[in-house]
Amino acid sequence: MIIGIDVGGTHIDGAVISNGNIVKTSKKITDRNNLFETIWTTLKILLEDIDKSKVSRINLSTTVSTNAIVEKRVSKVGMIVQSGPGMNYDFSRVGDQLEFISGYTDHRGVVVKEIVEDEIKTIRDNFIKNNMESIGIVSKFSTRNPSHEKQISEMLIDDFDTVAMGHSSSGRLNFPRRVNTTYLSAAVNNTFREFAENFEKSLKLEGVDVPIYVLKADGGTMDLDTAKNNPIETILSGPAASFMGLSALFSEIDDGVLLDIGGTTTDIFFLADGVQLFEPLGINIDNHKTLIRAIYSVSIGLGGDSYVRMEDNKLKIGPQRMGPPIAFGGEYLTPTDAMVALGKLDGGNKEKAVLAVGELAKRLDLSIKEAANKILDIMTGLIKEKVDNLLIKINAHPVYTVKELLENKRIEPQFVNVIGGPAKILAPLLEKKFAVKVKYPEEYKTANAVGAALAKPTIEINMLADTERGILSAPEAGIYETINRNYNLEMAENRALEIVRDSAIKLGANKADIEAEIVESNSFNMVKGFSGVFKNIRVRAQTTPGLIHDWRSQ
Repeated sequence: MIIGIDVGGTHIDGAVISNGNIVKTSKKITDRNNLFETIWTTLKILLEDIDKSKVSRINLSTTVSTNAIVEKRVSKVGMIVQSGPGMNYDFSRVGDQLEFISGYTDHRGVVVKEIVEDEIKTIRDNFIKNNMESIGIVSKFSTRNPSHEKQISEMLIDDFDTVAMGHSSSGRLNFPRRVNTTYLSAAVNNTFREFAENFEKSLKLEGVDVPIYVLKADGGTMDLDTAKNNPIETILSGPAASFMGLSALFSEIDDGVLLDIGGTTTDIFFLADGVQLFEPLGINIDNHKTLIRAIYSVSIGLGGDSYVRMEDNKLKIGPQRMGPPIAFGGEYLTPTDAMVALGKLDGGNKEKAVLAVGELAKRLDLSIKEAANKILDIMTGLIKEKVDNLLIKINAHPVYTVKELLENKRIEPQFVNVIGGPAKILAPLLEKKFAVKVKYPEEYKTANAVGAALAKPTIEINMLADTERGILSAPEAGIYETINRNYNLEMAENRALEIVRDSAIKLGANKADIEAEIVESNSFNMVKGFSGVFKNIRVRAQTTPGLIHDWRSQ
């Protein structure tokens, strides 16, 4: 039995899955001022009348890290960057205090110049003086030799809440993106740790002791302790849960559009021949380009609770959410009020909803029914307009999917699948706008929690084998081994797949469910005088995100 919980900005959803069947679901309002109570209440609902001894794992998805970054509620971060010789980068937006240090490691991972400890001690004292809470450390080629980052971390770890290191954030070579990724990881560490501790406390109160996994932006999962150490991997886990839910409840082989319409936002995804689009280099969040691989998704500020008003004599919806709908105790008109006024949505105070829509109707010189329908017509029109604009951009470039790069591929949607609270009500309107079949599953209200529950563990490694130095490294897995001069590309690829499979098993994956693949592999010859030819081998391997069970909607 698996429990999936999605903690969003508006709602917290839960689902209990047993033998591929949904046993129970829950949907409650998220109280941002009391997240512990919100989580505990949902857990109690899900666990009531359930044999707790049969719960094998809990999968979480959450937007707490993303919201903290976007709303600027992050820790004060001191950044230490060791650039070495070469191009200078603009890191002015990275951290609250940025310090560049001497010393460097070359592209092969050879330490050319050691760090100066007195320099680090001076920086540490300044960080303490300026109330820095977390620290990020990045040395340019640390993925090939992390010794400088580790040495500096040992000097600082006792004086700050968190020390994030570049080689732990990602094994890929892209110095600017790794600096940004490490900064964000340090910035949200305290926020995510507090969320994780609230969840663990709730589970303890309910007497449940099972492994906890957190959804990553690529749709896979990692254990809670790993997430605490590298919380940046959890950003966009909410949209990832939505995508996994859509994948669990639909089976498609054509080009299509997937929508999750929530209270605050609408998340948009695309399929190319039934396969999800991917971010090839890493996601961009709050103008920070990262190395976090992710399912391609775009969130727009348009949902059931979006603010509806007249502006410049035009009817506007969103992107702001000013609170709950008037029908549910709020003060500002929303699309949800229009649904309640039309009798399409049960619950809430219909009289208040009708009055609120009536005020708008007078300004538009329409009947209440016509005004309510106009709100929903504009809402679905905005979604269609955004999808069309995204398709123009996507089709202007090669299309990256989770499996391959598709040259000359044009995505031409043959269907739209939609989940979220208003999915059933908006599906007929969306069908008129898109002029293709629009479907929603029976579990449309809690599909994201179902997706979180069914997501399987994933991992990616970036492996370097240097036959001159006789070393092999895979930083994400913490592996540093010796190799001989005859080591070749085929041996490296086989070792990379072995590491990926072993790492996935450690994360809780079933051996039979693991699909490992080589994403990139290269071997460069390096001639050294008359002593011979050495090889510099680089391999990137991963497990493919997917569903634990062969689940299909009934």
